[in-house]
Amino acid sequence: MKQGLFTVIVLVVAFAISYVIYRFMLPEYIRLGGPLVVGLMVLSILALTFIVERIFTLRKARGRAPMPMFTKQLQRHLLKNEIDQAIQLCHSQRGSLANVVRAGLERYGQIMNTNMTKDEKVAETRRAIEEANMLEVPLLERNLVALSTIASISTMVGLLGTVIGMIRSFRAMAHAGAPDAIQLAIGISEALINTAGGLFVAITAIVAYNIFTTKVDNFNYMLDEAAYEMLQSLHLGEERGKAKS
Repeated sequence: MKQGLFTVIVLVVAFAISYVIYRFMLPEYIRLGGPLVVGLMVLSILALTFIVERIFTLRKARGRAPMPMFTKQLQRHLLKNEIDQAIQLCHSQRGSLANVVRAGLERYGQIMNTNMTKDEKVAETRRAIEEANMLEVPLLERNLVALSTIASISTMVGLLGTVIGMIRSFRAMAHAGAPDAIQLAIGISEALINTAGGLFVAITAIVAYNIFTTKVDNFNYMLDEAAYEMLQSLHLGEERGKAKS
């Protein structure tokens, strides 16, 4: 499913769920926050959806076996110059790291027996790894911008609700004679509920964004480190193969 279509579907479903909850399930004191409560609930559902999607995507990107075990098995094959076995291991492992390494190994297998120099082989293999990495990184970073945007928007929506509630409160106090106590209470409730809701959504989105950003950065570091170790192991395996022959 395309990312744009996925976002639209989630947005429509989130609005429908939020409206039903607002009309029939929310306590009265929260409904006093006004229609902006629906917007805050939509943002909270969007944030929760993107958080769950990121958790599953990053878990899938690790592959089947733990990464340290996969890299050790990969290095063992490469030191023995067993390129086909290493590629098969990547097929079995799956995940972003395995996809990047497999792209480099497949390219190396194509040029291994050519007349290219060692440096040219390394450069060509590294280029294949970089191209594969450029395809994997956007998948790891997907929806992070959306989480950051939700954090900013929810704060603004909460602030807007606060301002509207204060306007209602001041209008109630501006009546001639005694202030309208009901409208004053509604205005204060609207201000405080929207403030609390906006801050809750923003804090959740910011924390999730920072956690996922850190995970993606660590993942990128592991990809670079694995690519470097793979190139070194390929060189050593090739040298050992020549020495045996």
